Amino acid sequence: MALKDKIQENLWAATKRQEKTYVAILRLLLADIKNIEIAEHKPVDDTKVAEIINKQIRRHRESIEAFKQGNRSDLVSQEEAELKILMEFLPKQMSHDEIVAAAHQAIEIVGAKSPNDKGKVMSQLMPQLKGKADGREASDIVSQLLATI
Repeated sequence: MALKDKIQENLWAATKRQEKTYVAILRLLLADIKNIEIAEHKPVDDTKVAEIINKQIRRHRESIEAFKQGNRSDLVSQEEAELKILMEFLPKQMSHDEIVAAAHQAIEIVGAKSPNDKGKVMSQLMPQLKGKADGREASDIVSQLLATI
């Protein structure tokens, strides 16, 4: 089943259960998907839907950090609940250790010798991690590994 279809089915089910937060997040997600389809003049595939979900996840994580700094625990809990809903539609996320192992492999393949080679390593690494890991976390790991070389 296509990811977009799964989102639509979950929206329908959440509407029947009257889960307001779930319905709101899925409607927003489907609106973003529809906007991309209109802009590109073609239906989106699962890869593009995953990119849209990741973009929304990134927004929620940034909001959580901002609300934590502003001591708004009520908004932090709301954003975390919404983030949890979005995470349901992504493939299983890689653990920190799996990202480190993939980063080591990318460093070996590229032959990186210094932190200046980070761009080469990231361009090798990110296609492997797409949709399975946070790019910011991967970037931090690569920076740490290259600093120790």
